[in-house]
Amino acid sequence: MADTKAIVFDLYGTLYDVHSVAQQCNVFYPGQGTKISEMWRQKQLEYTWLRSLMGQYISFEQATHDALVYTCNHLKLYLDEKTCEVLCEAYLNLSPYPEVPGTLQRLKDMDLPLAILSNGSAFSIDSVVKNSGLREYFSHLLSVESVGVFKPDQRVYTLACEALGLLPSQILFVSSNAWDASGARYFGFDVCWINRRDNTFDELGTSPSYVVGGLDGVPEIVRGSVSST
Repeated sequence: MADTKAIVFDLYGTLYDVHSVAQQCNVFYPGQGTKISEMWRQKQLEYTWLRSLMGQYISFEQATHDALVYTCNHLKLYLDEKTCEVLCEAYLNLSPYPEVPGTLQRLKDMDLPLAILSNGSAFSIDSVVKNSGLREYFSHLLSVESVGVFKPDQRVYTLACEALGLLPSQILFVSSNAWDASGARYFGFDVCWINRRDNTFDELGTSPSYVVGGLDGVPEIVRGSVSST
């Protein structure tokens, strides 16, 4: 990892647990929180991909809203405007995974610039990071808004190189989403896939450089203690 000059993280599902919204969902729909959260997240992702393919970019907030409306319609759950607003607001207050704060501190102590590159809007990214008290760790919060298309479009990954003034080969990209890890690998980043749930990596013609079970494995990669795949 001698050539690594910066680390760039995905936000949703990598640093922050998107399913922490299930608790808020349970407030309005008792016993349905996990089901709502899982379908909501899947539709949210699908809508970003489909919008990109159609050339019809919308904000991440709008994709999140639309996915929640679909989910409640599909599950035959009544969703009024106020409930929708409160649940979407929960996406601005996601919980970081337990190992995240300590790991970010360890990486900061290594004097490597840390950045976030996310499908979220600038407002969403800033809100999530600030609300969790982790803003101090990141030199850049990068949103897809400036290119008007979602990951894994290659134009998005270019944003990290431009912001940091580095080549793809000088950046370690970290994501728990296999589709994102694949897109970043095709772009030319060294990629660490965070596999917290012992999932199977997607068959998209490439593979991550490193696989660890949690974010706390990333400092070991930087030190060279973890072998590439």
